Amino acid sequence: MAIKKSELYSSLWSSCDELRGGMDASQYKDYVLVLLFIKYISDKYAGQPYSPIVIPKGASFKDMVAFKGKPDIGDQINKKIITPLADANKLSDMPDFADANKLGSGKEMVDRLTNLIAIFENKALDFSKNRADGDDILGDAYEYLMRHFATESGKSKGQFYTPAEVSVVIAQIIGIHAAKTSAATAVYDPTCGSGSLLLKVGHEAGTAVTLYGQEKDSATSSLARMNMILHNNPTASIAQGNTLVDPKFRDGDRLKTFDYVVANPPFSDKRWSTGLDPANDDFKRFVSFGVPPAKQGDYAYLLHIVRSLKSTGRGACILPHGVLFRGNAEAEIRRNLVRKGYIKAIIGLPANLFYGTGIPACIVLVDKAQASTRKGIFMVDASQGFMKDGPKNRLRAQDIHKIVDTVERKLDVPKYSRMVSFAEIEKNEFNLNLPRYIDSQQEEDLQDIEAHLRGGIPARDIDALDRYWKVCPDLRKALFKPNRAGYLDLSVDKAAIKSSIYEHRQFVAFIGRMNAHFDSWRQKNVATLKKLEVGFHPKELIEELAESLLNHYADMPLIDAYAVYQHLMDYWAEVMQDDCYLIATDRWKAETYRIIERDKKGKEKDKGWACDLVPKERIVARYFAREQAAIDGLTAQLESAEAQRMELEEEHGGEDGAFAELDKINKANVSVRVKEIKNDKDAKQEVAILNRWLKLAESEADLKKRLKEAEADLDAKALAKYPRLAATDVKALVVEDKWMAALDAAIHGEMDRISQTLTQRVKQLAERYETPAPRLTAAVSELEAKVNRHLERMGFTWK
Repeated sequence: MAIKKSELYSSLWSSCDELRGGMDASQYKDYVLVLLFIKYISDKYAGQPYSPIVIPKGASFKDMVAFKGKPDIGDQINKKIITPLADANKLSDMPDFADANKLGSGKEMVDRLTNLIAIFENKALDFSKNRADGDDILGDAYEYLMRHFATESGKSKGQFYTPAEVSVVIAQIIGIHAAKTSAATAVYDPTCGSGSLLLKVGHEAGTAVTLYGQEKDSATSSLARMNMILHNNPTASIAQGNTLVDPKFRDGDRLKTFDYVVANPPFSDKRWSTGLDPANDDFKRFVSFGVPPAKQGDYAYLLHIVRSLKSTGRGACILPHGVLFRGNAEAEIRRNLVRKGYIKAIIGLPANLFYGTGIPACIVLVDKAQASTRKGIFMVDASQGFMKDGPKNRLRAQDIHKIVDTVERKLDVPKYSRMVSFAEIEKNEFNLNLPRYIDSQQEEDLQDIEAHLRGGIPARDIDALDRYWKVCPDLRKALFKPNRAGYLDLSVDKAAIKSSIYEHRQFVAFIGRMNAHFDSWRQKNVATLKKLEVGFHPKELIEELAESLLNHYADMPLIDAYAVYQHLMDYWAEVMQDDCYLIATDRWKAETYRIIERDKKGKEKDKGWACDLVPKERIVARYFAREQAAIDGLTAQLESAEAQRMELEEEHGGEDGAFAELDKINKANVSVRVKEIKNDKDAKQEVAILNRWLKLAESEADLKKRLKEAEADLDAKALAKYPRLAATDVKALVVEDKWMAALDAAIHGEMDRISQTLTQRVKQLAERYETPAPRLTAAVSELEAKVNRHLERMGFTWK
């Protein structure tokens, strides 16, 4: 049975992190990722003639396994594996597997390396059939590890990785997916780090394009080369060196130009000009724009991108927000870039997205093709769309999609995006700070003084809920009645606001229409999902499915189509993705397995059974509903008996109560006490109470026994049902009972949210103005007088 994709990632990370010990994650990642790389190329290319990767004899992962437990394991790996592979494939700066400072010495090094190799011997990590067609499990595992290492690496060492979500945004808004691309299409990243951003753009092209990258850090450039191979781009050209001082990609004495250039350079690089004379730059990157400040290198990288683009080229660069408004030399560069029409769009991102810094950043989109005809800059303030993910913020799927849709369609969205003319920018002295052009702040909830003084809810506050009244025009009349000109009163009791909304015929009809709307999408896609066959591509499936759902809800009132889309993407990440990879590998098989747990001593304990594709509760709900209902009935009876017993103990548990003489209330003690006092005429009531307790305890024991037997019987029936399931049964259980039921519940939650939001706002307004100020003043005076009278009786008086 195939390993679940999520389990592959998490097991790799937890195993590797457990072995890290005191080593910094930024160093340990080199060893882990190199081992992952060697395992992959050994599985995929070993023994294959004309493969893009050469694996010398004796230098495969299997050969490395033979060194486990040997006292010179580190030296053997270096000499027999690392050096031959590096020499044969032009890989430099590979980690030293005999470095005692990082890996420990003696037995500590032997154990650590032996255990690390053992992690990658997992049978599930067989990459000989790994696909590189958009469902590249290993490449995704590499990304997963990179993100975790970046998170753990501390403030100054997270620059080797651009968050995948930001890379996806750039890859999609740069326009490569809509262009005619071929192997001649050149994509370049001058500060490529580990290559994740470059790969995302290459993948978005849809066809094989030529990738170029340069990275200053030698160890990170090696990671980038390996990453290219892991993502089936072994011919990508990755150079090592300082891009600004010594750009490696040239046409003679000029910079090589590319169709697309993307970059996430180091923010505000204070040493960008070290070794460079900007005023006499050989490549004329600063001519006609200006020289960036000596200690602010942001525009140096942006101007390098501009110079590296063909006349029809497009680029995107991640920069700190300061580049949009800082003065002096940067203001002059910004003015010249705007006047030339090179900047197509600016997207403001949330703070704390990037590893190594918490400051907010932006994406500057450069487009030379239409520079001469451009009339303005499209601006997007996406700073409010994110989720918390541990210590960092992270773009959600809906945030990514909304940014891309808005930029591609140039949508004018209030408080989010608009096209800003050059004339308006010039009036602002070429300051591009987004708040000058987009007010993304929430409108202040204004207090109405007259309403506070005279009562009544301001009509303008009710009018602001117009989107609800458009759907349910009579609901407004049902909730409010006239007070005076411009003011209304609540016409229902505050406690009845929720039910008045839920039960209103127009709201009920709206919910009915929304249910039917989901049903139409469900019916269309259930048939498609049931046709999935071995070898289908899960990533392609979710892209098609998610787009169809988003489009299906695009014009629906009240509900946010992107929120619906997010529900599907969340469910995909949590459950459906693993299910689809299982189906793509093993067909529609519902296989059970035993859950075995090991304690610290290695002793195994059987914790029952499970099935990932078709969980037990789905089998029970479809085939054994009667048995489950009986169990639910027994459970309810048991809970009732327990409640009666506990109530009896509480009622008669005082000093003079029937249980007062017992050290501990249990069957044995109660039985002994009954025998002691059963002939005592004065203890008849106590005996009756204790006998009642025994009867309840006996009933509980009987119910527990019956419940246990019923649960065991149901468990056995459910387990026995799996081998008898036909493929059609499995498809119905997974697609209808599991996937669609979960999505239906999530989208129903959006309906609940709509009504709750309206309910809370109406209640808030009603409570805000329900007691006018004069009445409050009178109440305060009355209470004050009452307090003073009490004080006088107590002998306290004053003027």
